[in-house]
Amino acid sequence: MNIKKFLFLIISVMAIFSCSKDQVTNSVINEKSLDLQLLEAYKEGALSLEAGDVLYAAKKFNEAEILYPQSEWAPKSSLMAAYSYYSQDYYLDAIEELIRFKKVYPKHKDSDYANYLLGICYYEQIVDEKKDLNSIRKAKAQFNFLINNYPNSEYSTDAEYKIDYINEILASKEMYIGRYYFNKKKWIPAINRFRSVIDDYDTSIYVEEALYRLVEIYYTLGLDQEAQKYAFTLGYNYQSSKWYEKSYEILNKSYKIEKLNKNKKEKSILNKVKSLIN
Repeated sequence: MNIKKFLFLIISVMAIFSCSKDQVTNSVINEKSLDLQLLEAYKEGALSLEAGDVLYAAKKFNEAEILYPQSEWAPKSSLMAAYSYYSQDYYLDAIEELIRFKKVYPKHKDSDYANYLLGICYYEQIVDEKKDLNSIRKAKAQFNFLINNYPNSEYSTDAEYKIDYINEILASKEMYIGRYYFNKKKWIPAINRFRSVIDDYDTSIYVEEALYRLVEIYYTLGLDQEAQKYAFTLGYNYQSSKWYEKSYEILNKSYKIEKLNKNKKEKSILNKVKSLIN
């Protein structure tokens, strides 16, 4: 009886070991098969991207990511899907893919590139300063995020250049609206717009004109002291500017007469020289 029990126990252990071995073997086979499927999908996506079929490429890259989400190829596939959309100006799809990448892979080594590409997707939708500012502001916010969180990234330098350009656009927008209010003699909103240029976009090319416009407005309102303050700032920083000369003309009415007499005198001397030569 004991021998029968012992033989039964031996057979049971062997059966369990055999099943376990089969499971391990099957697991290894399936895992290898999954790797191959992933790489094939990724390769197919890369070839489609090269051929210009970006929608199919993005589909294959997404497929590669889904097949093996724990693989190092998964985040790469997600980024490649985003780039596929971006390469043919499918900005909304690219943005959606990149936002998802940031949520799923927040600490990935290519996060700086993902943030840069997201900023570029917004940046390339900028048309001009008279259009909707949504893309402009989102691009600026994204580039600032990149610079602040990845200061040593190779993409941060280019992001800084693009922010400079964005600031020029935003300053231009403020000037455009400020001039509109100025022409309508709506002095307070005009002042707010011109001061915004000075305070928020002090490196833009529009600062000189903004200072001049403030001189012009305050002088018109009879606030000579305020007008002189902005004229002094303009002269101190941009003495050779045409806007400083125009400000000087407003505050010094005799300057126009002096300038006119000077031009007449120079013209008279020039005519005398010409007569001597002839």
